[in-house]
Amino acid sequence: MSTTELLFSRTDKELGSFAVRPLDPFADAELLHGWVTHPKASFWMMQDASLPDVEREYMRIAAHEHHQAFIGLHEGRPAFLMETYDPSELELVGLYDARPGDVGMHFLVAPSDTPLHGFTRAVITTVMAAIFADPATERVVVEPDIANTAVHALNEAVGFAAERQVTKPEKEALLSFCTRAQFEAATAALGVSI
Repeated sequence: MSTTELLFSRTDKELGSFAVRPLDPFADAELLHGWVTHPKASFWMMQDASLPDVEREYMRIAAHEHHQAFIGLHEGRPAFLMETYDPSELELVGLYDARPGDVGMHFLVAPSDTPLHGFTRAVITTVMAAIFADPATERVVVEPDIANTAVHALNEAVGFAAERQVTKPEKEALLSFCTRAQFEAATAALGVSI
């Protein structure tokens, strides 16, 4: 699969075009290194990563059967990182009762010197729409750091309901779920077209 092949795209009526393409661990490593080591990406837990560390991490993800990484584009330019995973195999094994159709998700918005109002919400909406574009997806599962209140608010805005706090090796996390119906209701309430 080519890294120029778009896997999903949508148009936000305020902010324009968003799309998702495959991530190339080599070609995208320098870009990703700048994103994941930026002070605003502290919850990504790669602050001290070297460029080879980032290459290795995304090579590992690319080779993993149950983990995928993607580059998100805004108006054709790289603007966010999206990861999906099978929570019955990674991240949440033994911490909740996984169901068929569950998809785990992480996302990271690239740092910007010129932030756009509503941009992060448009990104998470794009990420969720891309995941739900697969008819096999029934529910999206997230486990952000309990202290990451900005992401909790974004998650809630697109339909996530927090269930409980869980202890992971690297953090205390807020286990939250969003069904397709919850996402559709939340985006409809916001007047967002998918």
